[in-house]
Amino acid sequence: MPFKLHGAVSNSTARRYLLIAVGWLIVISLLQYHFNYDHEARVVMRMGYMPVITNLAAPLLDQASRKNGKYRFSAVKFSSFAEMAEALRNDHIDAAFIIAPLAITLRQQGENVKIVYIGNRRESTLVVRKDLHIENINDLAGRSLAVPMRYSGHYLEARRLNDKFMINPPIHIVEMNPPDMASALASGALDAYFVGEPFAAQTVFSGVSEKLFHSEDLNPDFICNLMLVKQDLINRNPRAVQHLVCAAARSGIWAGSHPEAAAEIAAGYWNQPQKLIFAALTTPPNRIEYRRFIPDPAEIKKMALMMVKYKLTDSDNIDGLVNNHFAKSANLKNITDLKSILDN
Repeated sequence: MPFKLHGAVSNSTARRYLLIAVGWLIVISLLQYHFNYDHEARVVMRMGYMPVITNLAAPLLDQASRKNGKYRFSAVKFSSFAEMAEALRNDHIDAAFIIAPLAITLRQQGENVKIVYIGNRRESTLVVRKDLHIENINDLAGRSLAVPMRYSGHYLEARRLNDKFMINPPIHIVEMNPPDMASALASGALDAYFVGEPFAAQTVFSGVSEKLFHSEDLNPDFICNLMLVKQDLINRNPRAVQHLVCAAARSGIWAGSHPEAAAEIAAGYWNQPQKLIFAALTTPPNRIEYRRFIPDPAEIKKMALMMVKYKLTDSDNIDGLVNNHFAKSANLKNITDLKSILDN
């Protein structure tokens, strides 16, 4: 009898443990679903971006659309543009705030992508190590200069500078992900770097570097990043693309009038100090250009020709790459608070 009683207790305990285990499995699965998937009745637009001021629209749209608007604009931060390009190619994101020449490369590789918006301009800076006492571009002869990647406007400008000033020996151009540039310069592994803000401001404000050139000093039409979407998305949901482009354009106008608030929002997404971002947005005053967001095929063609010259591509063909209809239709009226950037 005691044996039978002991057996009955064991079976009951086993059933209880099994129920507890199943219960925990359900709880864990629900938590995983909650934290890893969007629970939205709205259409969700996933935007790939790097944490630079030319892409300031991404965190602003994400923040504004959390509880407002017809669409949910979800910002997905990347550590490299190459990784972002692959995410767009494989439909893991719907739009990419991507470095400009890479858009031409994707198109020429057969991806049916469209440039629909140009990111905030005049936000890239070429900085040099302070201890080197570099005063002009020729002082960079034989020095190492980092750029985000070969397929970047920064690389093209560096090559153009080598040619224009006949720098001898030429500037040694290296590719490096923007988040790694400041520490590489501070350690002495780099002599200079050319990148979108606030990465340049990091070493300027720490006293390690000093500005040699702003991008607009080198080229007033310099394009850092632009917004790229696939034609399939335009075919499926042109209204969503229109809302995305319009909201991105409106976010720049709002940021220009509210740089402190914009810096506070970006700081939370970029894991960088608000003071640093605010300084990059406002130094010198009115530097950042928010209104030149309409893609111009002539500008993109000029870039493609430079890419041919510096052997990044064999063709300057950009047929069908630019779609500026959405940007031209953007409504820039009645921009007041952050929520208003979603109005269309």
